[in-house]
Amino acid sequence: MIENNATARAMVMMIAAMLMLPGIDAIAKWLSGSVSSGQVTWSRFFFQIILMSPLLLRTRGPWLTPALLLHAARGSLIAFATLFFFSGLAHLPLADAIAIFFIEPLLVTLLSALFFGEAIHWRRISAIALGFAGALIIIRPTFSEVGYAVLYPVAAACCFAFYIVLTRQLVRHEDPIRLQFFAGIFGCLVMSIALAWGTAGHIAILSVNWPTTSQWLLLALLGLIATVCHLMVVYAYRLASIGILAPFQYVEIIGATILGLIIFGDFPDPITWVGVSIIVGSGMYVFNREAKLARQPGR
Repeated sequence: MIENNATARAMVMMIAAMLMLPGIDAIAKWLSGSVSSGQVTWSRFFFQIILMSPLLLRTRGPWLTPALLLHAARGSLIAFATLFFFSGLAHLPLADAIAIFFIEPLLVTLLSALFFGEAIHWRRISAIALGFAGALIIIRPTFSEVGYAVLYPVAAACCFAFYIVLTRQLVRHEDPIRLQFFAGIFGCLVMSIALAWGTAGHIAILSVNWPTTSQWLLLALLGLIATVCHLMVVYAYRLASIGILAPFQYVEIIGATILGLIIFGDFPDPITWVGVSIIVGSGMYVFNREAKLARQPGR
């Protein structure tokens, strides 16, 4: 009963987080015409540090942990994933960008096999290949319209998949609050270096301009949503396995479609929905397959 309650809480947290997360992307897309994606990304981590600092006082443990390098790698990965995705939002409809990003759960399956020795057989390989085919269905017509910018969500998905694998490794021993605080510290540090380099090199996505008061408020709201949602995701993964929770990532397309329609007047075309259906279907098959294997004796 206790285990069932913990799993139920984890699923509720995951669903709530996935419904709220598109709010981050909607704000980033809204600001994309006036604030660079690099500066939006930096602000996301800056406000995360501010919000997480009071909570950090409740945790214990040394700062110089043996896992500090892993924390640095995790913070860098989420920084680049955020930068790539926000850069893509400047060129793509919100729902399309998230639909392409949905190859990430399939990449997590591949990385779990690589780093954790999880078995991967022909059925799962076929499902993963089908999921990538679904992504290509979305990418191909969009590529003719926006060019290589359509690959930004693909790069974001790759970075975020490694981020999830590191989260799975660290959350076993680290407090989720410390985990997110370190992600904010290293993410902000990486983006500070990137912005300094980008400003010196006149790189548009890494340029710096002083935001207006309304833009600061939107950036603070973005940081708040990101901090709360990612903390919920970390706590959820502490209570339940990836195989149980990963399918709920697809709930994000609901929030993205609604916000994209209300704020930007965008609605996925039939080709996009075909690609989304293939990606979601292949992902659900992989996760159901993992759940069945996990119930077998001796696993």
